[in-house]
Amino acid sequence: MLTRRGFNYGLLGAAFGTAADLSFANAGTLEVRPPRGYHLAWHDEFSRDGRPNPHNWGYEHGFVRNHELQWYQPQNATCRGGRLIIEARRQKVLNTHYQPGNPLWKYSRKFANYTSASLTTRGKHSWKYGIFAMRGRIDIRQGLWPAWWTLGISKPWPACGEIDIMEYYQGHINANVAWQNANGSAHWKSKFTHISSLHDPHWAREFHLWVMHWEPTFIRLYLDGHLYNHVDLKHTLDPRFNNFNPFHQPVFMILNLAVGGAALSPAHTRFPGRFEVDYVRIYQRH
Repeated sequence: MLTRRGFNYGLLGAAFGTAADLSFANAGTLEVRPPRGYHLAWHDEFSRDGRPNPHNWGYEHGFVRNHELQWYQPQNATCRGGRLIIEARRQKVLNTHYQPGNPLWKYSRKFANYTSASLTTRGKHSWKYGIFAMRGRIDIRQGLWPAWWTLGISKPWPACGEIDIMEYYQGHINANVAWQNANGSAHWKSKFTHISSLHDPHWAREFHLWVMHWEPTFIRLYLDGHLYNHVDLKHTLDPRFNNFNPFHQPVFMILNLAVGGAALSPAHTRFPGRFEVDYVRIYQRH
């Protein structure tokens, strides 16, 4: 594995296969080297202690998706020591949208027993194509569901397109791309890798590098220099919207740490849980 403690140069070349235009280098930590013609278009290094930069990030609030257990609130996100820390807590808070007798999950629970944060660039920043890089450390214990992902700025889900550059739950690291089928459901092209297959007992203690290389013809998703998923964008057309391609439009980002849902019960997990981000960088062509 390529970890914070070292870099195996023997993996270069074999790791890239069809993506030789990207390279990775180690200068104490693994970093992506964009090919010639790219510039750093946007970044957040989280270098100022306190709340994340409000010019870069907004927040999701309350119960949002997937029947998850956490109540999203901004106060669970802070910058400290050059890192963004998203913290999931076992904390009882009132569901301000509670409606007695309403069977829908967002309204039927009077309280949430967990809190966390979900940061988004929606309405602030969006990008079309480029190389997206995030160096982070994730909590892999049961019940926790960290993710770094994008959604297109137009059309409802799944027609907007979803790219899960980093996602983890139930022991699996996931790299997913989704778009709409003719029947209105999501078509997923996913890569699931069980954490045990990495053969590194210290993996969760280390920071790792997730990268998306997105061009008009493809999306490639990497973890620590290894190509995990590849999607040919000739195949991502949406017949319900006159062959609209959701991956030819700008996207916004989400960084979040969910609790429960597909991540199963957190009942026996010791809290807090943490998703730590060293930086997010986006490179685009000149």
